[in-house]
Amino acid sequence: MKQANELQADILVVGGGLGGVAAALAALRAGRRVVLTEEYDWIGGQLTSQAVPPDESSWVEQFGVTASYRRLREGIREYYRRHYPLTEAARAKPDLNPGGGHVSRLCHEPRVAVAVLESMLAPYLGSGALRLLQPYRPVAADVDGDRVEAVQLEHRDSGARLTVSAPYVLDATETGELLPLTGTEYTTGFESGKDTGEPSAPDEAQPDNMQAVSVCFAVDHVAGDHVIDKPKDYEFWRGFRTDFWGGNLLGFRAPNPRTLEPAERTFEPNPDDDPLAVVGDQRRGGGDMNLWTFRRIAARKNFTPGAYESDITLVNWPMIDYFLAPVIDNPDAAAHLERARDLSRSVLYWLQTEAPRADGGAGWPGLRLRGDVTGSADGLAQAPYHRESRRIKAEYTVVEQDLSAAVRGDKGAVSYHDSVGIGMYRIDLHPSTGGDNYIDVASCPFEIPLGALLPVRVDNLLPAGKNLGTTHITNGCYRLHPVEWNIGEAAGALAAFSFERGLPPRAVGNDPALLAEFQDRLTAQGFELRWPDVAPY
Repeated sequence: MKQANELQADILVVGGGLGGVAAALAALRAGRRVVLTEEYDWIGGQLTSQAVPPDESSWVEQFGVTASYRRLREGIREYYRRHYPLTEAARAKPDLNPGGGHVSRLCHEPRVAVAVLESMLAPYLGSGALRLLQPYRPVAADVDGDRVEAVQLEHRDSGARLTVSAPYVLDATETGELLPLTGTEYTTGFESGKDTGEPSAPDEAQPDNMQAVSVCFAVDHVAGDHVIDKPKDYEFWRGFRTDFWGGNLLGFRAPNPRTLEPAERTFEPNPDDDPLAVVGDQRRGGGDMNLWTFRRIAARKNFTPGAYESDITLVNWPMIDYFLAPVIDNPDAAAHLERARDLSRSVLYWLQTEAPRADGGAGWPGLRLRGDVTGSADGLAQAPYHRESRRIKAEYTVVEQDLSAAVRGDKGAVSYHDSVGIGMYRIDLHPSTGGDNYIDVASCPFEIPLGALLPVRVDNLLPAGKNLGTTHITNGCYRLHPVEWNIGEAAGALAAFSFERGLPPRAVGNDPALLAEFQDRLTAQGFELRWPDVAPY
């Protein structure tokens, strides 16, 4: 008999970020009983608790995402139309961009995405098919040979523990937390170019060399003095610089990711621009030269006069990248994450007090930290933005030469016989803990091979996010919002399909008839498995 602290499910999804939610939805659509866990107060991961507006391809309004991801995007726009005091022009715009940000065609406040994601899960919560456990994190696992039998979870606040058993387990955590707990083979950091053949990889593996982590935050600019207390390590960060940066980290000068030449950013709160005229298109550049509008999530001119006294912008800028040490498989990870938070506070304090203004003055004391926007007590994002995860050692590992435009040319990315989705983003690696500058490589629109979801040994655990079989290099384009959603949704669908057949997922990938049947099911559910003829950028 099950104990009070034991639960059972058909499919357990650990981690309620974008990949986890998508995985749960796919399994639920297939009629499975699902337990979904999440460590933070909001589901949605990088879109919500990490406060990162969606990074998407230039064609996102036409194609390149799954049908359910498109429903999420349209749900966000409809939420604004129903509940927000938009101007008539904004309300009538089919491709409404509430923030008028340049990073994306859909920059918005995080809590709107939370509301839409919760509405997508609501019918299954009501029926009892879904059990959502918050805030819980995985702390241990029961493993029998090549199978994961159960995962032990701990409540973030109370420390109470419970165990969930399921025949199929999906790791949708932000950093692949189940991989070490279950003994699943994985890798971190740079692989060796001698092993992978990747043009941008070093000769020797560098497992501790990982992308910077960032703690984002939201600000507006209003009358009054809103200067925060001076952060503990402010003087350290104020003077911090590296050889490749082109100046101090706390400054408007930073490398252009694509050219690596130092470039001066501009910053001017509440510009007199027309947010409805903004087109977020990565082909035109990264959009980060104007920091205020780069990730603006609420443009005051999109709302009726007086509704918003200021724009709201999301700070996820070069200067908040923390690359002093990795925070994965590091016994001092908690201390470094706190230092990353202190860096973000220091950036805000510098902006409020010392940042050079165009009029010759210094600082904007009217910059106000908007913790209400990010849903946090300390004003910063609830969770750090992890660009890089532990990654399974997979039956197939995606490498740079599979999709690099320089390597592939007009042939386009490698087409995989076992494609379970598609994605597009430049290979975009931020400065890393090994002292590397940006690595930014033009990419071809690519596919997601099922083989990258299959661990080399473990039978019933699947990655459902950034922890699939990519390298440090290709993680740079597989880590973005719609790709993470597609990975998770494919993993959830694969677990459900395998449950029906009573088979390990690798049997689906290795049987041509089963694979074709599974791909047909994905297509019927609105997955796109191949790209139309589009150009790299």
